[in-house]
Amino acid sequence: MEVGFIGLGAMGRAMAANLLKAGHHVRVWNRSRAPADELARLGAEPVREAGMAFGGMVISMLAADDAVREIFLAPGLLESAPPGTLHVNMATISVRFAEWLAAEHRRHGIQYVAAPVFGRPEAVAAGQLNIVAAGDPAAIDRAQPLLDAIGQRTWRLGSEPHQANAVKVAGNFMIAAAIESMAESAVMVERYGVDSADLLKVLTSTLFAAPVYKNYGALIVDRRYEPAAFRLALGLKDMQLVLEAAEGAQTPMPFASVLHDHLLEAVAQGDGERDWAALAEVVRRHAGETTGRHG
Repeated sequence: MEVGFIGLGAMGRAMAANLLKAGHHVRVWNRSRAPADELARLGAEPVREAGMAFGGMVISMLAADDAVREIFLAPGLLESAPPGTLHVNMATISVRFAEWLAAEHRRHGIQYVAAPVFGRPEAVAAGQLNIVAAGDPAAIDRAQPLLDAIGQRTWRLGSEPHQANAVKVAGNFMIAAAIESMAESAVMVERYGVDSADLLKVLTSTLFAAPVYKNYGALIVDRRYEPAAFRLALGLKDMQLVLEAAEGAQTPMPFASVLHDHLLEAVAQGDGERDWAALAEVVRRHAGETTGRHG
């Protein structure tokens, strides 16, 4: 299949590479040229402007609402899209913006599917991403061969694109809650002379034998937050999205407020570019420890 790909950060670059490995012809665009040139060596076709990535189908993987708005709502972009274009947006964006974006695509006669993902860059490379998709079932069917090249499973969640975004921000809230709970438990048992590595080895081998607990538990124990696979500053952005979604649904989520404040504190302390497992260092500061700057 021919597909355009817009947004070549760590996740987007790996996704586009998987499409190329699966034999698809991929036109790529990114604000900075280097990632596009890197993918060109794998067979991608770099294009000069975002609109040139459009064709029958385009996938985007951008950082936030503002980046999506800046590119896809630029004057003339959607208006000039070829008839029958399908846009698959894999970014983590707000539920409110997702609703508005879907309406804008409909107004211009463009099919739109939301398909955010769960998994870090290493999961993309290993083909272990889980994709949560929502939109017109026929549009998802059309995109499915591409989604199959990117992830291990596509979970279909409804006919309205914003439903996938609601699930995505809910999932990221649960990940942050897991990081916080592991960090608090680790610091507490250390005060009783128990090695936190032993605590997490027991629990991730029994009650919490899931990738989130195993992977983030190891980062917390080792205090290993660099290089960041998912920057803490993005985690703060996602907690803001959770709180916005909760307000829109009139659903109290008090612990989301706690996580937001802790992530904000971590950013204020200079941890924004570290992996969001560095949320554990906020717990250590609250317990009166000198956190240091571990790698």
